[in-house]
Amino acid sequence: MRRTERLFAMAEYLRGRRTGVTAEQLAERFGVTIRTVYRDLDSLRDASLPLHAERGRGGGYALDKTYSLPPVNFTAREAAVLVAAGTLLIRLRILPFFDTLSAALDKVRAALPTEGQRELARLSESLMFTGVPAHAPKPEVRACIERAWIEQQPVHITYLHDNTETRRAIRIRSIVMDRAETLLNVVDLEKKADRQLKLHRIVKAVIADGIDDG
Repeated sequence: MRRTERLFAMAEYLRGRRTGVTAEQLAERFGVTIRTVYRDLDSLRDASLPLHAERGRGGGYALDKTYSLPPVNFTAREAAVLVAAGTLLIRLRILPFFDTLSAALDKVRAALPTEGQRELARLSESLMFTGVPAHAPKPEVRACIERAWIEQQPVHITYLHDNTETRRAIRIRSIVMDRAETLLNVVDLEKKADRQLKLHRIVKAVIADGIDDG
């Protein structure tokens, strides 16, 4: 089985299950190594599939139960305004994790009829964006923090403060989207203390599999 075929089959396999499936089960099901399974799962996440890890008995990897949504009927104008609003969030970095939003907007845009796409183009030409925050996180950091937040996974970060880098293990409690920057309310897993961090000061982030945060 070619990799593209395996990725599609794996996505459909996960979609059809009510409970999580372990990496070992996926490796056996598709006849590949566990390392290959992890690479495939990362590829599915990169393709915007809402894949998360469930802990405990009966846990494993699973797709979000709301992934397959029923059809939604928008008028062309409603869809155009949604795309315009989403574009505003992206351009002004009001929503820090905008890759998923961009993928959703592409789907809405593609669903518009020809006249609706023309109306969206006219609307887009009249939009102006000012007041963009000065600081932007690295794309790879933004993607990792988004995943850690959605999946409630602990994450190892390298944090820059007063020109000094420190390494921490954190779990995100909440996100504060200020007009100037994005703040993360987290718990420091080593010190068992609450902290507030600035997203743009995180220079590196890696999902911390296997951490026991009590």
